[in-house]
Amino acid sequence: MSTVVAIDGPAGSGKSSVSRAAAKELGFAYLDTGAAYRALAWRCLDEGIDTYGPTDVIESLESFEFSIGTDPDRYFVRVGSEDVTDDIREPRVSVIVSSIARIPQVRSFMVALFRELIASTSRPGIIIEGRDITTVVAPDAAVRILLTASEEARMGRRSAELAGVSASVTARELTSRDAQDSQVVDFMNAAEGVVTLDSTDLDFEQTVQAVVSLVRSGTQN
Repeated sequence: MSTVVAIDGPAGSGKSSVSRAAAKELGFAYLDTGAAYRALAWRCLDEGIDTYGPTDVIESLESFEFSIGTDPDRYFVRVGSEDVTDDIREPRVSVIVSSIARIPQVRSFMVALFRELIASTSRPGIIIEGRDITTVVAPDAAVRILLTASEEARMGRRSAELAGVSASVTARELTSRDAQDSQVVDFMNAAEGVVTLDSTDLDFEQTVQAVVSLVRSGTQN
């Protein structure tokens, strides 16, 4: 059975990039759960599905064809046959993804999907990251980590990722994402048995190595 590593954290904490790099070093698979919600949001926009009420979004789940690369060296996101790896990061998707992710039926659908992907990995382990991974998706994971950082650090990192987007816009987006998502899950406080990793004063490589160390020590216990 593969080792499951669950990583939670707020927007801009570096979950995706750190998790992917750590998975590469460990030889693990990598699953970005936020990409699935973004893919659904992109699909709703692309097909003109009403995202203001839950009914149409819920009905669209029946025909939602989604695939994602779990090899950290060959990451991709597809809706149907269309590669949307870059498209799902567009601001128009970011604006609506939280409202879609708050729908209980959507979350239940996604949790089942994530668990199928975890179970299907052929690698010795998988790092799965997102908002409610340590408590809902994989509460029995061998290693559970809350990756966080100060608000200032998170805004700085997200601004560096989004070329051409002002710091003020980035700050509003992060604050809005955290506020909306916190209505559904608590991703700012570590649940029992979850290790908090504060990366405020760590650079990227130091954070990756901290995660790798936690995984190695946690799987040896």
